[in-house]
Amino acid sequence: MEPNTFTGVALDRAEDGRRTDPEWVQEQLGHPKARAVVAGSAGIPVVDVRLELRPLVAGAPTPPLLLGLDADGPVFAVDEDEPPAQRERPPLIGAGGRRGEPAPPKEGRMDLRAAALVLPQAEAALAAYAAAPLNWHRAHRFCANCGAPSEPAEAGLTRRCPRCGVEHHPRVDPVVIMLVSDGERLLLGRQAVWPAGRYSALAGFVSPGESLEEAVAREVEEEAGVVIGEPEYVSSQPWPFPGSLMVGFEAPWVSGEPCARDDELQDVRWVTAAEVEAAVESGRDDWASRDGDADRLLLPPRLAIARRLIDRWLLQGH
Repeated sequence: MEPNTFTGVALDRAEDGRRTDPEWVQEQLGHPKARAVVAGSAGIPVVDVRLELRPLVAGAPTPPLLLGLDADGPVFAVDEDEPPAQRERPPLIGAGGRRGEPAPPKEGRMDLRAAALVLPQAEAALAAYAAAPLNWHRAHRFCANCGAPSEPAEAGLTRRCPRCGVEHHPRVDPVVIMLVSDGERLLLGRQAVWPAGRYSALAGFVSPGESLEEAVAREVEEEAGVVIGEPEYVSSQPWPFPGSLMVGFEAPWVSGEPCARDDELQDVRWVTAAEVEAAVESGRDDWASRDGDADRLLLPPRLAIARRLIDRWLLQGH
C-alpha cells in the first residue's frame, strides 16, 4: 500500500546539535537559497496544485522556524500572521477552521485536508510538518512553569523561558486507532457530528503510564464494551490537528456485544465485507462532504489512517 498521508518529509532535520550552534543557524538564515513555507490562519500556500516555497526574507511577525535542509539549502516555516492577544485562543494553521468554523478566505490558501488531496505525497508531508511547529509556537508563547513570555530556541525546535530557564519541547500526543474484527466483520463507530452513515475505526488518546497495547484494549472496552485479543501494530501517521501521532493497530474480537458506551460516540456496530466493498465502490469519501445516507455506509476519507486500515483489511480477502 502507499505511504500514509502526511508522511515522507525529505529533509535533514538537523537535530544532531547543529541547531544549538548560533553561527550555524545564522548561516542558514542568510543562505542564498533559503526558502520558507509561509502559512497562517487562512491555510497552507498552494499554487497550481503545488506547495509554494518562497525565498526567505526578513520582516515576518514571528521568527522563522527551521524545518530542515534539502539538496538546495535550508527550508523554514514562517507564520504570516501577527501573534494573537495574550488571552486569545489562537486558531490552527491549516485546519480549515475549528469544527464548524470556516477558515478566513484567502487566495492561494488551502486547509491541510484539502491540500493533501491534490499535493504530491512529499509536499503534503512538508505542509503538515510546517503547520505542526507553527501551531505549537502559537499556543505556547508563555512558560508553563512561571507564566513569563518564552522565546524560540534551537532555530524553532524548542522554546526557552528567559525568566526561569525552563526549556519546552513540542508536544506530540499519541493516539491509538484500532480496527477490531471477528474475522468476517469490522467493528466501527460514529460520532454524531459526522455526515449521516459515516463510520470509522475506534480511537483514543494514550494515558500516562500506559503502553500502546494497553491503550488499545482499554479504549475498545470503554467505547464499545468489547474485549479484544492481542493487538498487532500496522503503521502510524502524523496528524497535525494540532499535534497528534496516530498509531494504527488491528485487534481480534474475543467477547462482548458492541454498544456505544462513550459520550463521544453515537453508535458502534459490526459491518460486513460486502458493506465495506459497496462503500468503497460508491466513492463517497470526500472529507468536506456533509451529505450522507443513514442507510448506506460512508467510510472515512482516504487521507485518514482509519481508511488505510479498512482498505488493508479488505485487501486481505475478507
